[in-house]
Amino acid sequence: MDNRTNVVLIGMPGAGKSTVGVLLAKETARGFVDTDLAIQEVEGRTLQDILDAEGYLALRAIEERVLLALRPEHQVVATGGSAVYSAPAMDHLRASGVVVYLDVAPDVLLGRIHNFGTRGIARRPDQSWNDLFAERTALYRRHADLVIPCGEEGHEAVCARIIDALGSPTGPIRLDKREKPC
Repeated sequence: MDNRTNVVLIGMPGAGKSTVGVLLAKETARGFVDTDLAIQEVEGRTLQDILDAEGYLALRAIEERVLLALRPEHQVVATGGSAVYSAPAMDHLRASGVVVYLDVAPDVLLGRIHNFGTRGIARRPDQSWNDLFAERTALYRRHADLVIPCGEEGHEAVCARIIDALGSPTGPIRLDKREKPC
């Protein structure tokens, strides 16, 4: 029996973490935290403004600081796509939450993202979408307690699959480690 009550969503930009997170919070009587918005609130500027002024490594450092300061209880936490670059931050989130990777194919993601260059994605300036996807996929799989292959299904269906996999809609999560498909 797992006593963690948070659900931490990880995945690429466009995977649906924020949208699924809001639905999941409603369905499981949890609060909702979007860490990209938390970063913007703390910094008083957009993610893209941080990238433009200080670069992707500065954004990752700020993200790590904000994630380590979080103390969520009974929340759904939608992380930024680059949260997985910080092992200390992921360990911190895992201490009180089950980490769920929303696994979406790169072509589906590209169909959802129309502002790749201005969305505030923490990546090397020379890094292509495919290179970023490959690099991050390994990190998502490393940090995930549970992988939800999403395909092109709707956000409500993804939310239902997460609830089913977690085994408890509102209380402590009963994640059976054997169910982890990664």
